[in-house]
Amino acid sequence: MEMDGLKVKRLNEGKTKVIYELEEDPNLVLIHSKDRITAGDGARSNELEGKAVISTSTNVAVYELLNRAGIKTHFVRSQTDRSFVARKCEMIPIEFVIRRVATGSFLKRNPGVPEGFKFYPVKLEYFFKDDAKHDPQWSYEQIITSNLTFSGVQITLTQLEIINKTAQCVFEILEKSWNELNCSLIDMKIEFGVDCEKKTILLADIIDSDSWRLWPSGDKRLMKDKQVYRDLKEVTTESLQVIKDNFKWVADQVQSMLAWKPRGKVAVLMGSSADLNLGEEIKKLIGSYGVECVLRVTSAHKGPDMTLKIVSEYEGQNIPCVLIAIAGRSNGLGPTVSANTSLPVINCPPISSEWGPYDIWSSLRLPSGLSCTTVLAPETAALNALRILALSDVTVWNKVKVDQLNNWVKLLVADEAVNK
Repeated sequence: MEMDGLKVKRLNEGKTKVIYELEEDPNLVLIHSKDRITAGDGARSNELEGKAVISTSTNVAVYELLNRAGIKTHFVRSQTDRSFVARKCEMIPIEFVIRRVATGSFLKRNPGVPEGFKFYPVKLEYFFKDDAKHDPQWSYEQIITSNLTFSGVQITLTQLEIINKTAQCVFEILEKSWNELNCSLIDMKIEFGVDCEKKTILLADIIDSDSWRLWPSGDKRLMKDKQVYRDLKEVTTESLQVIKDNFKWVADQVQSMLAWKPRGKVAVLMGSSADLNLGEEIKKLIGSYGVECVLRVTSAHKGPDMTLKIVSEYEGQNIPCVLIAIAGRSNGLGPTVSANTSLPVINCPPISSEWGPYDIWSSLRLPSGLSCTTVLAPETAALNALRILALSDVTVWNKVKVDQLNNWVKLLVADEAVNK
């Protein structure tokens, strides 16, 4: 059969979506949304014209945002305004619920906890997907001891820890992004699957207004999520229109996130062209985050006037900027620049085997009142600069967060390998 311009065969159909396998590539699926809104395991269900388009728009934007940050997801591409193409996964039948604020069902299950209580770190809960049993809550231990296996991949302690850490990272990326729009992400549910071909665990399924609670300005009374539908005493044409308008507002806000680009800049000041290799190494890493990085040659000893003129150029651009000084021998560049700018300065002296200790000492021993830091590796200098920019730039922060996740996962996998 043909669907949305592709030759497909039907695999599965749920309350709000239909999943098809692509004939041209059985490792891919087409996920087609319906104009259907449900609640209470389907106990309440209504047609909501236009929901499929709104849901797909939200979902595609969320996954593009997460893919840009580096999260491993099943999302491949948008297909139509009602469908998208994804990696074919065998789904793990567990909803991972991440909460920042205590509300909803959590309060019913935990009497005595006041609504609005904030979790630091976020709280993670598990619910086994079973409509007949109303998705019972599972414990960490139940998952580990159930020997769950999907597409040949067993959910071991290591796999579950990776999923948990990824779920937390996904929530924090979206929370940070919504905060930029003065909207609080209260909680959300996500799912994971195992890629049927590559045998890797991926963030999967649809993420839209059915997936989270959103309170603009942190005010529950302004909620824009499906809880409005759940709370209806009576479903009317007018109330469904309010819900549709809310979902459209969410879709528009998420779409606006895709237009965000890094606002900051890193300027690498090199004492001479002999330092170009180090400068290029820093520039390459900075550029991988989508951040502009420029290389300049200047000497605080031989041309202090030009050095300060270059620095004033970046101060005058009125954008977040970090300066990295690469200067050996007697490093006057970093300290001089630090004394004459409010911009953060990082020393990264080139180290020689003959004069290494002296080169480092000239960067470390600063006059009073100066604040430039000193690192020895170009990679460290670049990452330090990126973290400074991340304080005021969510696009950089998102990638820093995923890099931390990836480093954590590598360590866990290495530990598992040597501990077999």
